[in-house]
Order: sequence, then structure tokens, then C-alpha cells
Amino acid sequence: MDSWASTEGYVQDNHSYKLPTNSNGSSQLSASLLRQITYSTTRFGVYEELKEVFRHGTAQPTFPALIAMASTSGFLGGIAGNPADILNVRMQNDAALPAAERRNYKHAIDGLIRMVREEGPGSLFRGVWPNSMRAVLMTASQLASYDIFKKELLQRTSMKDNLATHFTASFMAGFVATTICSPVDVIKTRIMSAKTKEGLLPLVKRITAQEGWMWMFKGWVPSFSRLGPHTIATFMFLEQHKKIYRRMHGYDEV
Repeated sequence: MDSWASTEGYVQDNHSYKLPTNSNGSSQLSASLLRQITYSTTRFGVYEELKEVFRHGTAQPTFPALIAMASTSGFLGGIAGNPADILNVRMQNDAALPAAERRNYKHAIDGLIRMVREEGPGSLFRGVWPNSMRAVLMTASQLASYDIFKKELLQRTSMKDNLATHFTASFMAGFVATTICSPVDVIKTRIMSAKTKEGLLPLVKRITAQEGWMWMFKGWVPSFSRLGPHTIATFMFLEQHKKIYRRMHGYDEV
């Protein structure tokens, strides 16, 4: 049996794998929850509201209109969720730093207060533009594609507006979102892990010459194994929530 020893809030086995223990996990969980409350709530809420505003009778918005709405929603969600994103990254990396350099945020709210007090309000929006651009890609490829897939399934097959349709449409939306965001995630990972500074275009040219165009889909399977179930669970919950809400308020199903 492997021997285990606790060091600095982490559990380490004899293969040098490190796993977070509960002492750090609760604070990281608060940052993850804050990100979902800000980022996900904003992008889904704005998207649904825009669809209602631009709906003409029973006619659904066109595909380009859905893309525009989803992109706008994603951009606003990226801005709203940026402070929580920073906290999430900092809390995950904190234990890997020397003890003297650790921030030791107690929880997400403590982290926000200390960031503003110690680094100024501008620290809450570091990296907001690339973060928002990725949120645009994610939201456009996830939300808009789900609506299109659901519409096509209902019109071109014998499927009804039920859980089976929601599952199928969300599965395909997760596939599209993973594929579209994969190149961005690969580049982001390469830049963050690089030991030397390298411009975006030189980096793309170099890895394309060395690895071919398939570099864009490295890590696609683990990404889909995470994003696929997340997308399915999100849309199936959202659809049931909307049905319950409309039923409670006496709205007709549309």
C-alpha cells in the first residue's frame, strides 16, 4: 500500500502526486461558486432576455441573431465573472507557492476585499479582455447551437419537446463548444506554461510547423469529458426550470 504524508495542506503519496485536502478545498469551492453565480447567471440570463426582446410573435430569432445574442451575453458574462476567475486561479495555485508568497485568502469574499484593498479596484479586471473573448466563443457555440439543434430536431424528426430532445441537443452543443474552444484553450495553455515570452502569431506558426494543424485539438477528449456532461446537465436543468416557471405564472409554452 502507498504511504501517505500530509504536507502544507496537501496530501502527497510516494509518487509525488498532490491532492488538495479539505483545509484548502472549502475556500476554492467558494471561488468556484462565485464564478458560477456571476459568469453563468449573467450569460444565461442576458441571453434568455435578449431572445424574448427580439422575438416576433411565435417566430424564433434567426441563427445569425442567436449568435449575436449569445456573443453579447458571453462578453458580459466574461466581464461579470472575471474577479471570481482571478480568485479561482489564485486559490488553486496558492499552495504551490513558497509560504512567504501565498495569499491565503480565507474565502472568495475575503479575496475580493483584499484584492481591492491591496492592489486597487483595477486588479479585479486583470485579463478581462482575453477572458471575455473566450466567454464569447463558449457562449455562442454552446447556447446558440443548442437552440438551433433543438429547433432542427423538433422540425425534422418525430422527437417531441421532452428530456430526450433536450439531452440530444445539449450533447451536440457540448460537442460544438468543445471543438470551437479547443484551439483557444491550447494556445492559452501554451502561453501560460511557456518559460519564455512569445507572440501569439509566432507561437501559432511554430506549433503548426512542428505539429501540424491537429495541435488545435490536443486535449479534446478530456475537455469534452468535462464540458459535455456539464452542458447536458445545464440545459436539461434550464429547460425544466423554464417549464416550471411558466406553469407557475400561467404562461403558454412557446
